[in-house]
Amino acid sequence: MSSHKIGRINAELVRVISETLMLESTDELMKSITITSADVASDLSFAKVYFTSLSELSHEQLEKEMNEASDFVRKFVAEKMDLRQTPKLKFIYDESIEYGNKIEHIISSIHEKEGK
Repeated sequence: MSSHKIGRINAELVRVISETLMLESTDELMKSITITSADVASDLSFAKVYFTSLSELSHEQLEKEMNEASDFVRKFVAEKMDLRQTPKLKFIYDESIEYGNKIEHIISSIHEKEGK
C-alpha cells in the first residue's frame, strides 16, 4: 500500500480514536487522553497508537488501562472507518512532549546562567 494512503489512514485513525475517547467513553481517565499519532502496518493488521495524558497515573499504568480498552476503541474504529480490515490497536505512551519540555528547561537554565 502506498505511503501516502497509509499516511491518510494514520491521520484518520488519530481523529476517530480521539473522537471515540471524548464522545463514547464514560471513563474520565479516557477523556483525559490525547492521541498524538498513529502508525499503521502496511497490511492494516496492527497499529501503534501514541498518546499522552495529564493524569497522575504512571506511564505504565496508563498504557495498561488504554490497552485494556483497545477492543472497545477498535469497535468504534471499525464502525467509523471504511477499511477492509480493522487493525489491532496497541497504545504506547508518547514521551516526546515531556522530553521536549525537559530540553527546553535545560536551555532556559543555561541562558539564565549566561545572563548573570
